[in-house]
Amino acid sequence: MHAAQRKQCGLSAAYGTQNPARTDDQPVRRIFIMKTNEEKWTAYALNELPEDERRAVEAELETNPEARKAVEETRKQSALLTEHYAAEENIGLTDEQREAIYAAARKKRKKEKIVPFPRKPWIPMAIAASISILFVLFSGSLVIFSVVEKREVAFCPPTSTPRPKMSLHKAKLRAPRQELYCTGRTLDSSIVEPAKKQWGPSIEDYTEIKENLFTSVANEPLSTFSIDVDSASYANVRRFLEGGMLPPKDAVRIEEMINYFDYSYEPPHDGTPFATHLELSRCPWDPQHKLVRIGLKGRVMDPANRPPLNLVFLMDVSGSMNSPNKLPLVKQSLDILTRQLDERDRVSIVVYAGASGLVLPPTSGADRNKILDALKRLQAGGGTNGGQGIELAYKTALENFHKEGVNRVILCTDGDFNIGVTQGGDLNRLIEDKAKSGIFLSVLGFGMGNYKDSTLEGLADKGNGNYAYIDTFSEARKVLVDQMSGTLVTIAKDVKIQVEFNPARVAGYRLIGYENRMLAAEDFNDDTKDAGEIGAGHTVTALYEIVPAGQTVNGVPPVDELKYQVTGSLPVDSSDLLTVKLRYKQPDGDTSSKLEFPLKDKDRSFEQADDDFRFATAVAGFGMMLRDSELKDDLTYDQVIEWAQDSLGKDEFGYRREFIDLVRNAKALKQ
Repeated sequence: MHAAQRKQCGLSAAYGTQNPARTDDQPVRRIFIMKTNEEKWTAYALNELPEDERRAVEAELETNPEARKAVEETRKQSALLTEHYAAEENIGLTDEQREAIYAAARKKRKKEKIVPFPRKPWIPMAIAASISILFVLFSGSLVIFSVVEKREVAFCPPTSTPRPKMSLHKAKLRAPRQELYCTGRTLDSSIVEPAKKQWGPSIEDYTEIKENLFTSVANEPLSTFSIDVDSASYANVRRFLEGGMLPPKDAVRIEEMINYFDYSYEPPHDGTPFATHLELSRCPWDPQHKLVRIGLKGRVMDPANRPPLNLVFLMDVSGSMNSPNKLPLVKQSLDILTRQLDERDRVSIVVYAGASGLVLPPTSGADRNKILDALKRLQAGGGTNGGQGIELAYKTALENFHKEGVNRVILCTDGDFNIGVTQGGDLNRLIEDKAKSGIFLSVLGFGMGNYKDSTLEGLADKGNGNYAYIDTFSEARKVLVDQMSGTLVTIAKDVKIQVEFNPARVAGYRLIGYENRMLAAEDFNDDTKDAGEIGAGHTVTALYEIVPAGQTVNGVPPVDELKYQVTGSLPVDSSDLLTVKLRYKQPDGDTSSKLEFPLKDKDRSFEQADDDFRFATAVAGFGMMLRDSELKDDLTYDQVIEWAQDSLGKDEFGYRREFIDLVRNAKALKQ
């Protein structure tokens, strides 16, 4: 293929040297392009392309699903290998083992007869090929294990604040054999006993979740919680299932799985920041119960009319980020976000490892090449002083604060803080203090193996922020391009929901998910209590399972009657099943406003509910199955698949169809 043809295909002169003299090139051209595309996509995934070709591939990824799939698969395989090598334990020899090796090496070597190779030309070729393969394998290992991480001493010592209770997940390796045996000869051909080597497990942190159980309306007629627009749990669960493993139970936050998806709720038309939509039906896994959906839809914003953005990219460049699905994917994610910016916006880049630094001062969004060049130069190495980086990022954002715009820090990390302020409670207090300055936070989690979900969820919660897990280029595009306004532009903060149940209609209830977002009843009217934020165009969904009046509330023991006060006052005669109250503040406000919506009781089958209601129910059911909930009754994966298939709707980006594939994966892994 000639240089002009290579250029037409988007390839450099380095590609395409096969069969240059052929003239009947149509069939050869087809095979040629397939091969070089795979090479090109692989090189891109491993961050090995020159700048011009990298940009060409990124343009191709926007329109070519095959290319995106190939890049993501390559990254996953590379990340898996990297994590496995990095996790290998450094097991030393005992004195007995060392002496046995020395003794074997001191033995006099027997003379061995030299046998010449037979005169068959294919044998030397086969041996040479084998040696080449072994060289590649072992040289890769040597490169990986020869890296010695240099850690800098931090001047900010960690405190002794106790960490919240967490579950540590040891990820099981997918290789058919998890042990490596090394057998060989010493230089004098003495036999060395096999040395058993065990792969070290990967450890990930998740905050322990205690499932919401049924509550008696007679005892607690109010249920109060903060909204949650995070979606990290769903993407993280997908990573496990696509990798051939069931996720740990505490990685499954049902509300984040439900809110990963967009629902076609009508936006507000009355000047309020969001509209509220209520619906109910019979509960599909227990037809004696009812299911209530509370749906919020944030005000939709025209991108041309969005406010200016003052963004600080806070990037973890420590040694733990040295993996294809970490820092390289971070850079590519921020690359596509940068391409959505213009002269209205300002971007700064702060990095942290053993220490922190400002690598890009505030720069116009129109100066795209300068921002992209700064991203390209970043390399991983050193310890992780996240607290110091957070301080500098907020300082930079505050110095360039835009009163009429959006001021936001975007933290990109695996959450593995190990220098300076490291404890979850201290980091949360640091972020909580910085959030008072009016600067919002977005947390983007990357990687696997040492991923600290518990830390990142806490930071987003305390920092007036949102939290997403980025496992692929497609997920980065979803969060930072397709949902850019929702991710970056907050339309209401400290959004709380309080539901009052009518005891004449409801005996008991439970909120599905939101275990980490529960509030006390008195917190609803307390404007000093922090709650979640909602972005432009975002949807928020919550589901309640209702026990109708007259039925027994399972799991709720009876309470003795009180001696000194009257109990059991007669309820008001009303057809209302419940009333939903919402409180919210403007993004720059300190005083909340209240909205109130009643829901009438009615009998409605699950099949009569709309597609969004039934699909959200399918996702909730899937979460209950993954968590092995004691309240799932006789629910099965096949039922979840059936509900999802019957409620796909438009599914413009294929996310709902992908969900069905994940349910099938989980079903297969569970069998």
